[in-house]
Amino acid sequence: MKRAIARVSIGVAAAAAAIVLAGGSMRLMGAASSELKPDSRPFEVSQAVPGHDEAPDAMHMHHEMMHMHDDPTLHTPGATPTLAGQDAFGAIQEIVRILEADPTTDWSKVDLESLRQHLIDMNEVTLNADVVQWPVDGGLKASVTGSGRTLAAIQRMVPAHARAINGNNGWRVEAETLPNGVLFAVTSSEAKETTHIRGLGFIGILVRGSHHRFHHLAMARGSFAHGR
Repeated sequence: MKRAIARVSIGVAAAAAAIVLAGGSMRLMGAASSELKPDSRPFEVSQAVPGHDEAPDAMHMHHEMMHMHDDPTLHTPGATPTLAGQDAFGAIQEIVRILEADPTTDWSKVDLESLRQHLIDMNEVTLNADVVQWPVDGGLKASVTGSGRTLAAIQRMVPAHARAINGNNGWRVEAETLPNGVLFAVTSSEAKETTHIRGLGFIGILVRGSHHRFHHLAMARGSFAHGR
């Protein structure tokens, strides 16, 4: 009896061992199978677009700018910027609007490059010229000097403006060309105007009047060349 029970116990133990071994074999086969199984995810290929892969930020900005008109918030009152961001750019932009709104504009004569060159001269004289001014009887004199492009701008622009201003308010305006610039003189026979002239100084006198705007429009229309 005891021998029979022992044989049964040994048989049960052997069967259990066989089951454990079989399970381990199945796990090993499954692992091996998963390693050999191709990846089921789609294979992605990244291709660089010639000329665009170097500046993704610039591409993104350009794309956004091209679609800005689709944004309704940009067309609400008070939401649209009014400044061009750069003075000369804005001045030319204004002239272009005037020319395009005028059906009589002769586009074969339009010369916006002359206007651009004149605006460069204005920038040179306004910001880069060296100005020394002093009082004289009836007004003031100013030595306006520079070199390179600044000198050329002074000698083109200051005498032309002197001719345009001469006679206004009874003033006498003169511009004498110097090797390195222009000697600018403005005088009046009236004491009140003498104080006015000295208070304005060189740049204040140069910017007076509304002839500048008409001058720019005439230049853009090709009525006369830059440098006159």
